[in-house]
Amino acid sequence: MAEQQEQGLLLDRDQLCCSVCLDLFNQPVTLLCGHSYCKDCIESRWDTDEEKGVCSCPQCRQIFSPRPALVKNNVLAQIVENVKTTGNQQASPSADVSYAGPTDVACDFCTGTRLRKALMTCSMCLASFCSTHLQPHYTVPVLKKHKLVSATARLQEKMCSSHDKLMEVYCRTDQQCICYLCTMDEHKGHDTVSAAAERAEIQKQLDVSRQKAQQRIQEREKEIEMLRQAVEDLKSSAQTALEDSERIFTELMASIERGHSEVKELIRAQEKTAVSQAEELLLQLEEEIEEWRRCSTELEQLSHTEDQIHFIQKFKSLSVLAGSLESQSIVVHPLPYFSDVTDAVSDLRDKLDDIMKDTWPRISSTVSAVDVLLPPEPKTREDCLLYCRPVTLDVNSVHQLLSLSEENRRVTRTGRGFYYPPHSDRFMDYCQVLCQEGLSGRCYWEVTLSGEVDIAVSYKDIERSSRDSMFGFNDKSWSLRCSAGHYCFIHNGVETEVSGPSTSRVGVFLYPKAGVLSFYGISDTTTLLHKVNTSFTQPLYPGLGLRNNGMATEVMKLW
Repeated sequence: MAEQQEQGLLLDRDQLCCSVCLDLFNQPVTLLCGHSYCKDCIESRWDTDEEKGVCSCPQCRQIFSPRPALVKNNVLAQIVENVKTTGNQQASPSADVSYAGPTDVACDFCTGTRLRKALMTCSMCLASFCSTHLQPHYTVPVLKKHKLVSATARLQEKMCSSHDKLMEVYCRTDQQCICYLCTMDEHKGHDTVSAAAERAEIQKQLDVSRQKAQQRIQEREKEIEMLRQAVEDLKSSAQTALEDSERIFTELMASIERGHSEVKELIRAQEKTAVSQAEELLLQLEEEIEEWRRCSTELEQLSHTEDQIHFIQKFKSLSVLAGSLESQSIVVHPLPYFSDVTDAVSDLRDKLDDIMKDTWPRISSTVSAVDVLLPPEPKTREDCLLYCRPVTLDVNSVHQLLSLSEENRRVTRTGRGFYYPPHSDRFMDYCQVLCQEGLSGRCYWEVTLSGEVDIAVSYKDIERSSRDSMFGFNDKSWSLRCSAGHYCFIHNGVETEVSGPSTSRVGVFLYPKAGVLSFYGISDTTTLLHKVNTSFTQPLYPGLGLRNNGMATEVMKLW
């Protein structure tokens, strides 16, 4: 019953709507053929048709000549007015009218300048329908069998341009949609399937892609969470480092300030003591001078007396007084008095400056090595050169059969020994040398090859004597042994053969934080010889070992 009432309302709404503007009649007029329109709608239509010399009914196409006068349909106007007055929303299409925009599919059955938006497209009728004109497909038994699809594209875009037929076939050979007539013409013999079959196949691929996308989204979400946590940890670590550094430098400055105060107090105390001693001595000297002057005056007077007995007696008493005034000479230290103190304080300043100069690069490189994200590993020599660092050989570690030159970058093995001062860092059993610099951040250097050379990185506390001191034959060093195009990687006594082209130079890329150590053959091209992924627990020092007399190798100056 409700359906019948709803259908009746739909019919009433159609009867009260102008077929041109699809809205309730406004000043309805009825033509001689019996069809009614809004006065403005039909006049506008006929104004356009007059240019062709024809006035006709938009629905039945009956021609009127000459152009007839329009008479208002009072009965129809009153009905429309009653509908508007009573607010019968079921009879008013304006509440749910949706007009087609520039990107929408328009209804093929609507007329006038404003076309309704199509909801469905019929593949049998080859037309798109709005909600009003779609009703027969829901009520007429024959039309109910037609296939309706959402009107998502203009029907013309689904039509074959050659045969004006609906494209329902997909040609896999040419990868395009075609109609069934195309399979008999230019696409004859091609691999063709129905559009539905191709859609099903593509749907499988789409589902796989969607699953991959969902998986990638989940991975990215985890990475985002990890990155956010890493940023928070970085901020927390940075704040802790700032506070600790502030405390340490404050303690250091306080210690220096205490030393400064103590030195000032010592200088003032020593000054006071020395001045007090000097002033006491001055007073004694002045009193002694006064006594000598008195004695000298009496002696002068005695020399002029004529009484011999008085002269003799008085002189003896004065001689005793003069004898009692005898004193040792005073030795005064030459100036400057406190210059040694100034020299000692200056020496302390110089030592602190040296400590800062030696320590600051390590502090700076350690700070620079802090990363939230691990950067990509270099793939070309140009990429590697971005991380080149100054590297110099350590004279305190060099074996006595090795000599250093070229600003301590070149090492040569000779048949005679050199004298180096004894040092706990010196290699005693093997012709090896470490570099001065401990590396903690990303860094790159290159070494020239001559004879059999060990190119290594090592912890500082590697053994300096016994077989365990040879690069690669312990758990504290990693070495690539190079000899005439033959390579062998050695760590903890395990030797691994490495293949690669013969070259006269080897590049080393090290990123301790990521546990990456890579060796490259450098020539016209850059070839990765060997890569190590491990975990480094201490700063690493580059090292070189020479196995043949008369051979030399050099760390190239790339910086």
